[in-house]
Amino acid sequence: MTAADRPLIVVLGATGFLGSAVTAALARQPVRLRVVARRPVAVPAGGSAIVETRRADLLAPGVLAGAVAGADVVLPFAARIRGASGWRITEDDEPARRTNVDLIDELAGALGPVRGRPPVVVFPGSNTQVGKIGDRPLDGTEPDHPQGVYDRQKHAAELILKQATAAGRLRAVSVRLPPVFGPAAASTADDRGIVSTMARRALAGEPLTMWHDGTVRRDLLFVDDAVRAFRAAIGHADALAGRHYLIGTGQARPLGEVFRSIAASVARRTGRPPVPVRSVPPPAHAEESDFRSVDIDPAAFMKATGWRCTVPIEDALDRTVEALAGRDRDRD
Repeated sequence: MTAADRPLIVVLGATGFLGSAVTAALARQPVRLRVVARRPVAVPAGGSAIVETRRADLLAPGVLAGAVAGADVVLPFAARIRGASGWRITEDDEPARRTNVDLIDELAGALGPVRGRPPVVVFPGSNTQVGKIGDRPLDGTEPDHPQGVYDRQKHAAELILKQATAAGRLRAVSVRLPPVFGPAAASTADDRGIVSTMARRALAGEPLTMWHDGTVRRDLLFVDDAVRAFRAAIGHADALAGRHYLIGTGQARPLGEVFRSIAASVARRTGRPPVPVRSVPPPAHAEESDFRSVDIDPAAFMKATGWRCTVPIEDALDRTVEALAGRDRDRD
């Protein structure tokens, strides 16, 4: 296979937690890989990919079209999740709307056929886009009624890609993710999710706190399994195009149980007693969704692609703790 015969995969937002992990995996494949981010991108050496790195502000006029020119596949990981306060984004957060919605609209207009076929876009959605949920596990057939600002923006971007697919301009699939956690693929990629946040607290000897009694369940996905899901979506784009799919372990865990497992993992590594796990009053900015359990049924994606979760939760927690402890040691 010549260099020109290799598919061109473009990763937007390649320095983020998930974007850097997918970049590291794709760098080992026989593809052309263009990674785009505002910060310097660290791509693992020794891989099979032909790699091009670009530092760019994707919101600057004309930048996005050049970044995705000639792409066979685009993975748009650029997103704004937190607002100026460090918490959730708000309705008046203009940079969030531009990043989460307008950028996807521009992407859909910028892409064109490559090698006679519409390009593939694998969009990282969120399982919270569905909005209020009932008692049964989510399987992707539910009507969507997104509640929060971020969820509404993700949903709007997903609809743009579905409409472009229906018009024959793209082959887009949305992979709706649960909370993803694990070791960061690059030193610039910080996992600020609930699992890593609690692991850092436990390593610092601080108690782990919950805004409820610990029975609220979450389906928590290890980053390696999330990366394999994106690779599976790329490989099965024709079968998946135009739809959204939920992925997860299919085994939601009570957060109290997860936090105690984190405390035990840190204790095994440090030789100290496990830190306590406590319930505390919720802050004023807590939302209803923070107190609802979310169970995921990923059967549709599994059937279409053959993808499976492979990392047991206890192993995933141990690997996360080990990685965070190592990063703290390196800083010292």
